[in-house]
Amino acid sequence: MVYNDDFNTFDHVIESLIKVCKHEVEQAEQCTWIIHFNGKCQVKRGDYEKLEPMCTALLERGITAEIQ
Repeated sequence: MVYNDDFNTFDHVIESLIKVCKHEVEQAEQCTWIIHFNGKCQVKRGDYEKLEPMCTALLERGITAEIQ
């Protein structure tokens, strides 16, 4: 789950979702708009072992994320 904040740009979040979560451009853009308007978006599903390094990488990029 990725949450909205007041400091990351759309471009940074989109770029991060593409690089870290292996999203296509369109998917990353859609998730970013959902995050902006709804405050959060589930950006990836899977096993904890697969999601944990992605979540850590997003956190290291300054993006508020957690595994639910």
